[in-house]
Amino acid sequence: MVSLLHINKSFGPQQVLRDISLQIPAGQVLGLLGPNGAGKSTLMKILIGLWNADSGTVSAPPKIGYLPENNPLYDDMYVSEYLRFMADMTLPKSLAHRSSVIRTSVDSLIEQVKLTPERHKHIRELSKGYRQRVGLAQALLGEPDLLILDEPTTGLDPNQLVEIRTLIRSLAKSPLATRQSPMTIILSTHIMQEVREMCDRVIILDHGSVKADLPIDKIKDLETLFHEATK
Repeated sequence: MVSLLHINKSFGPQQVLRDISLQIPAGQVLGLLGPNGAGKSTLMKILIGLWNADSGTVSAPPKIGYLPENNPLYDDMYVSEYLRFMADMTLPKSLAHRSSVIRTSVDSLIEQVKLTPERHKHIRELSKGYRQRVGLAQALLGEPDLLILDEPTTGLDPNQLVEIRTLIRSLAKSPLATRQSPMTIILSTHIMQEVREMCDRVIILDHGSVKADLPIDKIKDLETLFHEATK
């Protein structure tokens, strides 16, 4: 369970989040939908511990994977080299058979996100779609209980959009073969089609407040709901 209670956040005189309270059960795919400046990225950065809320309480699993909107990668590294490097930084130093676990984990993730043909390429040689796959693989290192994706399809062409959406849906249904519990996914976007295709539930934010919170199968017209909630 992810829980946020009465979260407020301001930057100087601008209040970015206003009394946000959410309960997100394990295994749910939650879509955060809202216009630019609604507070989506701020809320996610509070969830991962990058920023502190001014007030309120946050309860989240200890293992969180995060793919930021601007996917930071080391362009001069090979795909497999980069993921092994990040795994070395992520996994506990006390882990038994650590080098073997890193190698097996990276190989498994490369296969899962369908990066096998690209694994020996420099990251700078990859298309935007494959770069996003590398970012997803990195976010999945350590088998997180909560996966947070901030605008994961920004800048992708139509074919890449379909590929990444399909990959995210597959993660929700079967995140990792070794997992014993379902993974919660929070997807921030301003694209309504992504919410319809990938999410179990949608929360609409505007001006830092929750304007709507509904299961996706209870929404007849998401565009109309969004318009009414954000006007």
